[in-house]
Amino acid sequence: MLATVLAQASEFIRPDIDWHAVAPELTILAVGALLTILDIVLLERGRQYMPAVAGVGMLVPLIPILTLAIDGQDRILWDGAFVVDDYALILKAMFLLSGYVVVLLSTHYMGEGDYWESEYYTMLATSITGMVLMASARDLLSIFIALELLSIPAYLMATWRKRDVRSNEAGLKYYLMGVFATAITLYGMSLLFGAAGDTRLVAIGESMATDGDARPMITLGIVFVLIGFGFKVSAVPFHTWAPDTYEGAPTPVTAFLAVASKAAGFVALMNLVFFGFLTRSDVVEPLMWVLAVASMTVGNLIALRQTNIVRMLAYSGVAQAGFMLAPFAVVGSNPDEARTAIVSYLLIYAAMNLGAFVVVIAVARKTASAEIDSYNGLFQYAPGLTVAMSIFLFSLAGIPPLGGWFAKFVVFRAVMSAETPWAVALGVAIALNSVIALFYYANVAKAMWFEDPVDGDVTPIPVPFSLSTGVALTVGATLAFGVFPGLVGHFTDFPDTLVALTSHL
Repeated sequence: MLATVLAQASEFIRPDIDWHAVAPELTILAVGALLTILDIVLLERGRQYMPAVAGVGMLVPLIPILTLAIDGQDRILWDGAFVVDDYALILKAMFLLSGYVVVLLSTHYMGEGDYWESEYYTMLATSITGMVLMASARDLLSIFIALELLSIPAYLMATWRKRDVRSNEAGLKYYLMGVFATAITLYGMSLLFGAAGDTRLVAIGESMATDGDARPMITLGIVFVLIGFGFKVSAVPFHTWAPDTYEGAPTPVTAFLAVASKAAGFVALMNLVFFGFLTRSDVVEPLMWVLAVASMTVGNLIALRQTNIVRMLAYSGVAQAGFMLAPFAVVGSNPDEARTAIVSYLLIYAAMNLGAFVVVIAVARKTASAEIDSYNGLFQYAPGLTVAMSIFLFSLAGIPPLGGWFAKFVVFRAVMSAETPWAVALGVAIALNSVIALFYYANVAKAMWFEDPVDGDVTPIPVPFSLSTGVALTVGATLAFGVFPGLVGHFTDFPDTLVALTSHL
C-alpha cells in the first residue's frame, strides 16, 4: 500500500522527461563535470589533458543533435518551456562548433604564463551549456536561467589575466554592465508575467493579442526586455563595454564573447520576439529600427579611426550587430523570412569572425602586438595567414564570393520585402554602411599586402597545429557558405513550429 502511494506521488511530482530531447544539454554538462573531476584528481598534472578533453567534449553533444535531426520530430517539454525543433538544433550545433574553435584558440594561449587552464575550460563548458539551453528556451524562466548560466562564467573569463590591470578593468566593466542589463531584463520580464499571468512565451503572446487593458504594462515590459538584451548583443547605445572588454580580455575570450556570447543574445531575442512579442510588432519594430541603424552607423564610423585590430573588430562587431538587428525591424511583415535571415547571418558571422581572431592570435605570437601597424608586410613572412585574414576581412565586408555577401543579401532581402518607406530607408542604411565598412577592412588588407614589415623582420611565424586547424575550419566554412549559399539556406529554412507549439498548449 505504502509503495503504491509513493509510486503515485513520484509520478505526480516528477514530470515525464524526454531524455533524448535534453541529451545535448546533459552531455555538455557532463563534460564540465568531467573537467572539474580531472582538475580535482590530477591537479597540476591534469593541465595537459584539459584542452583535449574540452575539445572532444564540444563535439560529443553533436551526436544527440544529429540523431534528433534525423528523427525530425519536434519535441515539446514542460508545457512548452523547452522545445527541440530544427531551429533549436542548428543553433545548438553552432554554439558547440564555436566552442570547439575557441578551445583550439585557447590550447596554447591559455597554457602560457601563469594562467590556470583547468578552471578556464570548465567555465567555457558551463557557458556553452547555457547557450545550448538558450536555443530551446521558450519560457521567461528558462531564458533567464540560460542567460545567467552563460554570463557568469564569461564575467570570470574576461578577467582571466589576474595581474593585468586592463584585464581586471575589462572583467569589471563587463560584469557591472552585465548585471545592470540583467536587472533591466528581469524587471521587464516581471511586468510581462504580471500582465499575462504566465511565463510561457506563446501564452504571453496570446495575452498581448487579447488583453487591451494591460497594453501599457506590456509595452513597457517589452521595451525593458529588448533593452536588456541590447546590452548583451552590444547594440548602440548599449555597446560601451565592448571595446574595452574585448581589448583587455585574453584574445580567445574576446573571440568567445564576440561570437558565441553575442549569438546567444540574438537567439534570446529571436525566441522572445518570434514566439512571444510577434503580436506587438508595433512596439518591437520602431525600437529595433533605431537600434539597427545606430549600431551600423556608429560602429562603422568609430571603427574607421581604430589603430588596434582588436578594438577595430570590437566596433566591427557592433556594426555587425546592427545588420543582424535589421530584420527585427520588419518582423511583422514576414516573420519567417526575418528569422531565416538572422540565423543565416549568425552562422556565417560565427565562421568569419572566429577566423579573424584565430589569425590575430597567430600573428601576436610573433609581434606581441595587436596594433594594425604590426601587420605591415605580413604576406612576406606569413602568406597563408595573410590570405586567410584577407578572406575573413572581405567576407565581413560582404564581398562575393565569400560567405559575408550571402549574409548581407538575406538581411537586405528580408528588409526590402516589407515594402514600406521605413524598410526602404533601412535598406539604404544597410547599403551605405556596407560600403563604409569596406574602408577599414581594406586598410588592414593594404597593410598586410603592400606595406614593408616592421624593422624588416621577415622571420616566419610558427603556427601550432591547433591554430592551423582553427584557420582551416573557419576558412572552409566561410568559403563554403559563400560559394554554396544553398548550404546555409538548407539549414535555416525552418518550418513554422509556432503553430504546432500553440496547438500543443
